[in-house]
Amino acid sequence: MTATGAATADTPAAATPDQVADVVIVGGGLAGLTLASALGSAGVPTVCIDRDPPAHQVAETFDIRTTAIAFGSKRILDGAGVWDALAPGAEPILDIRVADDFAPVFVHYDHRELGSDPLGFIVDNLVIRRGLFARIAEVPAVHHLAPATVSAMTADRTGAQVTLADGRRVRARLVVGADGRQSLIRQLAGIDTIGWAYDQAAIVCTIEHDRPHRGVAVEHFLPTGPFAVLPMTGNRSSIVWSEHKDRVPFYLGLADDDFAAEVRRRSGDYLGALRVVGPRGSYPLSFLYAEAHVAERVALIGEAAHAIHPIAGQGLNMGLRDVAALAEVVVDAWRLGQDVGLPDGLARYQRWRRFDNLSLSLVCDGLLRLFSNEIPPIRAARQAGLGIVNGIGGARRFFMQHAMGMVGTLPRLVRGEPL
Repeated sequence: MTATGAATADTPAAATPDQVADVVIVGGGLAGLTLASALGSAGVPTVCIDRDPPAHQVAETFDIRTTAIAFGSKRILDGAGVWDALAPGAEPILDIRVADDFAPVFVHYDHRELGSDPLGFIVDNLVIRRGLFARIAEVPAVHHLAPATVSAMTADRTGAQVTLADGRRVRARLVVGADGRQSLIRQLAGIDTIGWAYDQAAIVCTIEHDRPHRGVAVEHFLPTGPFAVLPMTGNRSSIVWSEHKDRVPFYLGLADDDFAAEVRRRSGDYLGALRVVGPRGSYPLSFLYAEAHVAERVALIGEAAHAIHPIAGQGLNMGLRDVAALAEVVVDAWRLGQDVGLPDGLARYQRWRRFDNLSLSLVCDGLLRLFSNEIPPIRAARQAGLGIVNGIGGARRFFMQHAMGMVGTLPRLVRGEPL
């Protein structure tokens, strides 16, 4: 077995007995836990390793962000047995309105053009984590190791093994890297990336407002970056405000009333009086794309494989489509008694996801650069383009289906079918 990493010097000489599974997932974030839930629900013996204890991750201040869950992603979570726990805290997105600054021309996506299903949902990340932890706790096929830190990985044609910092080892047929942008599994597998940092950071907070949002999500493309107002349960909305990173500390340091006034300047007054509730925070924005999604007995999902600007709210949705595709490949092989980490299955997963992830990543990067350009002819052209898209029903409906995650070769979970 060829080593792709080395244990730390303080690893105990006599490790505890090995744990054995078909799949070991390194990273217990939203994508990793969803994959564990999907595989476990199908009966696939799975170990999920996470460095953060669950009690820490469900604290109110651990992650104050919300996530836009596309309709297709809702089906994935439903098939993984998670959605029922999330539904009470999920607000349907019925309309999306996209405008260049406050120009009178905008694109309007109305869910009724495609039927009765919402375009997606806005859910607190905290709600999603709690639902995922509850699900994996009730699935016997999943063993959750947390807190635990991976220090080494080996893989060859006979199998794979990850070693933990405390000397424990987990042997499996397949190692899944779900450990984020700085993925250790990606590095140990020798997979290179391309990427860059943007000069923007995202400010996030929640607002309460006097008027109902009626399920409408609004995104303004401002000169400093996109500004999104996303409907939450009750008379609340989530703010995702992309701003030049040098200005972010100033805005975060404002008094509550002054900060609320800055939000109102960018959102407009269509929601009436508004108040910022709960904490506010920020995170840096960057682009990352792994040059391969697989290596020997390794598959990458989520931000270990790709990370994009939140301009279109597609980041986690791309990761959940990775989950649906990989889960289908693994379950199909496992039910036939085959080795789930063989090259043919991993190649199928990579073919399925690589083009979609690359194309959507580049589209989001291109949109950001286009709408951050204030050269008058370019600004006039993009406003005309918004008007054209809004006026052509076929084009508008195609973009709506894309936003819902319902375009392309869809895995069974996205089609609403069981694994």
